[in-house]
Amino acid sequence: MSFCARLLHPSEPPLAALWSAIAAQARRPEWYLRCGVPDTLDGRFDVVALLTALVLLELEARGLRRETAWLTERFVDDMEGSLRQLGVGDLVVGKHVGRMVGALGGRLGAVRAALAAPKPATALEPVVVRNVWRAETAPPGVDPSALVARLLDVRRRLAGLPDGDLLAGRLGN
Repeated sequence: MSFCARLLHPSEPPLAALWSAIAAQARRPEWYLRCGVPDTLDGRFDVVALLTALVLLELEARGLRRETAWLTERFVDDMEGSLRQLGVGDLVVGKHVGRMVGALGGRLGAVRAALAAPKPATALEPVVVRNVWRAETAPPGVDPSALVARLLDVRRRLAGLPDGDLLAGRLGN
């Protein structure tokens, strides 16, 4: 392909389809209606970050290090684009993206530790409460076990996917 053709028709970045599938999954209403995640900018970020952490852990478990780096790049690119769409200026966008990457890293470590625990559901509950509701306990009327169960279901589905389906973003429901 010639330079001009590449300029006019750039190829998609690696794992763009997987990133799109994660973002689509995070927009599903059940996270907010059934699992009690606040339907706010922060709540939506929390779901994206938790789903991204689960996918990164799955890629890591399969030894797909290059793909793990690519997915992290998609996360950074999307967060930067989202901030710019919200009107965050050039002078501070990097600082905000840095905090978002730090938040993803924190969730990644906490979810990794919880999933390695003898009782992952029990260990994951305080992780989601702390990260989604920014508290020690879930708000009144919210059962964090619904969110934990949904995340564990996503994890099971990811583990059952062949590499090609996972990398192509065919995540199912």
